[in-house]
Amino acid sequence: MRRSERPQAAFGEAVRELRLKRGATQEEIAAGAGITPQTLSLIERGQANPTWDTARKLAAALGVSIGELAKLSEKHE
Repeated sequence: MRRSERPQAAFGEAVRELRLKRGATQEEIAAGAGITPQTLSLIERGQANPTWDTARKLAAALGVSIGELAKLSEKHE
C-alpha cells in the first residue's frame, strides 16, 4: 500500500471507531481483512487510503456493510 497524497482521514477514523466499539485489536481486524496491522494503522491514522477491495474486506471484518462504513465516514468529515 502506498501512502496517499490525499488521504481520507474520515475513513480511518470510522474504522478505528468501529474497531474500538467491538473491542478488537488492530491485529484481529487486519487479519480478518487480509492486510497487515501496519497497513491498518496507516489507514486509521489517515496516512493511507485503502483500495476498494480492502475497504470492503475491512467492513466485513468489522461486521458492517460498506454502506454503513461509508455513512460513518461521512460523519467524521
